[in-house]
Amino acid sequence: MPNATKVERVAELKEQIEGANALLLTEYRGLTVEEITELRRSLREVDASLAVIKNTLMLRAANDAGIADLDDMFAGPSAVAFVNGDDVVAVAKKLKDASKKFPALVIKGGYMDGAALDAAGAQALADLESREVMLSKIAGMLKSEMSHAAAVFVGAQSKFLSLLEAYKEKLPGEEEPPAVEAAAEVEVEAPQAEAAEPEPEVAAPEAAEPEAAEPETETENESTEEE
Repeated sequence: MPNATKVERVAELKEQIEGANALLLTEYRGLTVEEITELRRSLREVDASLAVIKNTLMLRAANDAGIADLDDMFAGPSAVAFVNGDDVVAVAKKLKDASKKFPALVIKGGYMDGAALDAAGAQALADLESREVMLSKIAGMLKSEMSHAAAVFVGAQSKFLSLLEAYKEKLPGEEEPPAVEAAAEVEVEAPQAEAAEPEPEVAAPEAAEPEAAEPETETENESTEEE
């Protein structure tokens, strides 16, 4: 039955495995303490840590973390590089450089993106371009595409402005179509054609002259005087 110390160590390893973006497994047989210390220091520069672990504890922690494809890789003295950052390639390059400097160091495999890597696959990571280089290339491509898009936009804008200026220059010299002129003439002449002829004037009736009162006769005057 495992003691409390081993149980605690397995729990710590499980937490490290689950928090890492990748694992790179090595065999360190023949490395001195100074060489291992130097390797650990170089891995810290790329956000990774190296742990010398008993195979039984590491396998138990890996199984608890849901990884069951690493059993064949834990044979002999093993050291695991936990890749905590995003640049797995940089860590692989550090291990490859260390294996050239310390021939006793052997890369046995790894685990990343839910899949196990054999020795060839783990070493092939070191031959890829680093994250910084890839990001730089992507940035260069985007910059080139943006420059091309900007040039196309400026060209289209210039062409549109030229067409607009040509259209504005054409507007003052345009004449109305004949159909419009004909319609205007019809509208002007129509009132003259449809104007009603004036009615003949009717002479107003002459006012009747008042009849003159007949003068009294002298006979009537004379008879009055006699009376």
